[in-house]
Amino acid sequence: MQVEIIPCLQDNYSYLIIDKTNYSACVIDPSESGPIINFINKNNIKLKYILNTHHHFDHIGGNEELKSKFGSTILGFKDDSHRIPKIDILLEDNQIWKAENFAAKIIHVPGHTSGHICFHFFNEKLAFTGDTLFSLGCGRIFEGTYEEMFSSLNKIKSLPMETKIYCGHEYTLDNSKFCIKHDPKNEKLKKKIDNIKKKIKGGLPTIPTTIHEELDCNIFLRSKDLKSFSKLRDLKDNF
Repeated sequence: MQVEIIPCLQDNYSYLIIDKTNYSACVIDPSESGPIINFINKNNIKLKYILNTHHHFDHIGGNEELKSKFGSTILGFKDDSHRIPKIDILLEDNQIWKAENFAAKIIHVPGHTSGHICFHFFNEKLAFTGDTLFSLGCGRIFEGTYEEMFSSLNKIKSLPMETKIYCGHEYTLDNSKFCIKHDPKNEKLKKKIDNIKKKIKGGLPTIPTTIHEELDCNIFLRSKDLKSFSKLRDLKDNF
């Protein structure tokens, strides 16, 4: 499988997962249709599936046009069926979704929204975390509780260390400023920040990261308990 990072809107990322044996593809969180249509047409790809991590418009904005144009099947969490337009397949927590050569475990990760899910393509060691886990950050808590977000992050950080993390936004540099303020002696974090700045200067995405890197550097994943996590989340909201 090949992953193509498609920049959308101001700072969103959508992702195409392409089966190189037949050029069928899934798209994760199509913020808008235009950039995805351009890539698909240019590379003669068949967009079979649209996978949504959650219902926010900057993650589903391209759904309807892509489905209309390519006949794609839309997937999302069962409890978000009323919030994801034109949804076809309702997914459940811990379900293994399989279609053609694609296979992903569905992990329910509430906190940012009540119906947020992560897609773990376990054969390829890829996880698409939407707005739950960012590189060096985590999502704001809009519909859930601190307990839910802390639990959701613990689910994600239990994935294999080499798992590549693809998140919903290019927030890494801004997130790094908060992490280094509260973890100033972390040498691995300092090294990661240097690499982040080089990538941005070169016009490259800072994504993917890995579970290993995030455990070393992401202050939210390094929180030992709910109390310390909640305090950090409050501080970040006002940073």
